[in-house]
Amino acid sequence: MVSMSCPDLLSLCSAELPDLDHPVRPLPRVITSPTFMSGPGWDPYVDSDSESSTPVTRKRNIIVANFLPINSSKDPVTGKWTFTRDEDGILVQLTDGFSDDTETVYVGSLKAEIDPIDQEYISQVLFKEHQCIPTFLSPELHKRYYHGFCKQYLWPLFHYMLPICLDKGELYDRSLFQAYVSANKIFSDKVLEGINSDDDFVWVHDYHLMLVPTFLRKRLNRVKLGFFLHSPFPSSEIYRTLPVREEILKALLNADLIGFQTFDYARHFLSCCSRMLGLEYESKRGYIGIDYFGRTVSIKILSVGVHVGRLEANLKLPSTVSKIEEIRERFKDRMVIVGIDDMDIFKGISLKLLGFEQLLEKNPKLRGKVVLVQIINPPRSTGKDVQEARKEAVLVAQRISSIYGSPGYNPLVLIEESMPFYEKIAYYASAEYCIVNAVRDGMNLVPYEYIICRQGASDENPKPDLTHTSTLIVSEFVGCSPSLSGAFRVNPWSIDDVADALYRAIDLPVSEKQLRHEKHYRYVSSHSVAYWARSFMQDLERACKDHYNRRCWSIGFGLSFRVVALSPGFRKLSLDPVTAVYKKSARRVLFLDYDGTIVPESSISKAPSEEVIAILNSLCSDPKNTVFIVSGRGREHLSEWFSSCEGLGIAAEHGYFIRWRKSSEWETTGAAMGSDWRKISEPIMQVYTETTDGSFIEPKESALVWHHQYADHDFGSCQAKELLSHLESVLVNEPVVVRRGHQIVEVKPQGVSKGLVVEKLIESLVRNGESPDFLMCIGDDRSDEEMFESTSKAASSNLFTMPPEVFACAVGQKPSKAKYYVDDTSEVIRLLKGISGISSRKESMVRARVSFKLPIEGGVDH
Repeated sequence: MVSMSCPDLLSLCSAELPDLDHPVRPLPRVITSPTFMSGPGWDPYVDSDSESSTPVTRKRNIIVANFLPINSSKDPVTGKWTFTRDEDGILVQLTDGFSDDTETVYVGSLKAEIDPIDQEYISQVLFKEHQCIPTFLSPELHKRYYHGFCKQYLWPLFHYMLPICLDKGELYDRSLFQAYVSANKIFSDKVLEGINSDDDFVWVHDYHLMLVPTFLRKRLNRVKLGFFLHSPFPSSEIYRTLPVREEILKALLNADLIGFQTFDYARHFLSCCSRMLGLEYESKRGYIGIDYFGRTVSIKILSVGVHVGRLEANLKLPSTVSKIEEIRERFKDRMVIVGIDDMDIFKGISLKLLGFEQLLEKNPKLRGKVVLVQIINPPRSTGKDVQEARKEAVLVAQRISSIYGSPGYNPLVLIEESMPFYEKIAYYASAEYCIVNAVRDGMNLVPYEYIICRQGASDENPKPDLTHTSTLIVSEFVGCSPSLSGAFRVNPWSIDDVADALYRAIDLPVSEKQLRHEKHYRYVSSHSVAYWARSFMQDLERACKDHYNRRCWSIGFGLSFRVVALSPGFRKLSLDPVTAVYKKSARRVLFLDYDGTIVPESSISKAPSEEVIAILNSLCSDPKNTVFIVSGRGREHLSEWFSSCEGLGIAAEHGYFIRWRKSSEWETTGAAMGSDWRKISEPIMQVYTETTDGSFIEPKESALVWHHQYADHDFGSCQAKELLSHLESVLVNEPVVVRRGHQIVEVKPQGVSKGLVVEKLIESLVRNGESPDFLMCIGDDRSDEEMFESTSKAASSNLFTMPPEVFACAVGQKPSKAKYYVDDTSEVIRLLKGISGISSRKESMVRARVSFKLPIEGGVDH
């Protein structure tokens, strides 16, 4: 389905632009490549007193996120702004994975609103002191972009909440998407200011900025661009409800590398690309890639890690040690279970409390011995749902405390306040158990932080009071769950499952707790945030290594923009060079595919138009021309459709049947075969047809084809793979080959293909003394690639004393063995019509000359 949600990108971007009354001067860029244009402004690397200085540039990694890793505060008296780097933020910590000679620049928004008058000055201060390029969105644009489209629509949808409730205001609002487009455009413009050279890498983070790859790729075709999605990616059944689903998929595919937390999220993304865009993916040497218009978009699967060193350093702080002692004294002789979550409808806080309530209800012996400390971070967004989730959690907590509490014992401690980081890790270190019960979550680092904190101090300064055991209860729907094989995995929707997991964790022997902790600690300490960043950048470099080995063509408008990467010699075929060679040639051969070449694939009627028939007749009427239709279709249909073309040659069923002209007899290129292979293949195909809704069998004289283009995409592909294996095993001794094509499985004779038939036709012409000096071959699909290869191979062989001119032409800009391309079937028709006109004019001139000579036989030739 073609989406009409964004027909005009410029109109969307103009929906909300920065305040023009206070223009922001672009930040400096040091340019070392002629492909980039330098922006105006000061240069932070050059001293203002120096009139001539050559800047020293380093490779840059540009980190793009919704918010900068900067804490800002404004003095209420002086009005002066103070900015400090957030060392606990993942965007700062990931730089540990970069090499020392790499410069890191951040692009994003500040969490504070800056007066437009101060924006230029603050931009320069942030870049000079913190290597940050701020994006300033107007309050109204930020509200509609972040709290509107991101939090009201994308966030719930990516967490499997469909917008089905009218009263909650979650239905798609086009104006919110316009704000999303405008904001992404502003972010991308700031990234362009920070790009220093062709060696720079851009790393975009999370669902807020999924359109940035398109805007960057449009300006810089060879930009080295990675994207990492920290949130879940929903299944295709959920994602396809998004009205701008194709625009976002296409935008992400303009990146070179796309990262996901888990294979499930990557699998959902790949399924969406297959079902909605018709793209195929494959795994090569351990790397998953999507072929997208000649570019291979790589897929990375690795969950984010934590900064182990920083956590260990925080554990040694006096304030942390003091807090740990305080917590242990407060909950002395009791088992502590800790939970730390944002106030969010997807964190499953109420479900967690209900599970704990059931634990106490079914196990009276645990009352007075176990305490759940639930810390709730302030919500990141506001809304009716968040308020309802908080209200429900508070009510459940109060009920548990009133029923199971007693003097001196409160089974559930609910902390609803902003808590310093050192206090959180103090609770991690003090708790024997940790539970993360989110119903859907992407990046959740609570389990990793808990494991490191339970490990305690480093080996150089051990603290015996920090126990080296940890026990985790983790929801199956959390991104880090697959990496924690020693955790108790639960279905958060099942209260019984949660209560049972809590009981089993409490009942676990100490030795088992130690083994599970050691296993987790080995993984978390080795897969730190630095490891994650280093691994991602290494894969990004690998994905970009062929950028300058191909020519790039920009096609598409708005959010449908994409870059087609082609071989350096691949270029568009125009009429002028073809006609120049055509006029000089003495003998010409034209091989034309049928479907998708002279008849559009989308055409309901597959018969050729009258215009096509007229063009072919014109070409065939020239005695210098040999014209062949080379198709996979059967000879019966082709004979009927081209019955009026007397001189047209036909190679049907990929060349198994050949007819040089209408008056000729059909020839068979393959060896004579019995019907045993058909008796074996057809019943097997019939079984798969009956079990695969939407599939069908196409019987041909020389082949059998099983089609699954109308079946469910994933199931059809799975069945095709199984059918291929099944047929190969039973037909191993038959003179046929089984191959899998685009949404088909075909059984056909050995030694039959478009490439082989083209070779035979050329050899036959040469043997008959009709050696061509002009070869044209036009086709649109995989089978035609064999024609292109055979034509080029034959032209360079010793068949010819003088190599002929070859025009191998693919229909559509895509990777091909052809040297030329045309955009579509209409251009094929125009091209053929142009050269047929030359033949028609020559024929008219000959007829005129003959007509003029007839009355004066033997006379002078005027």
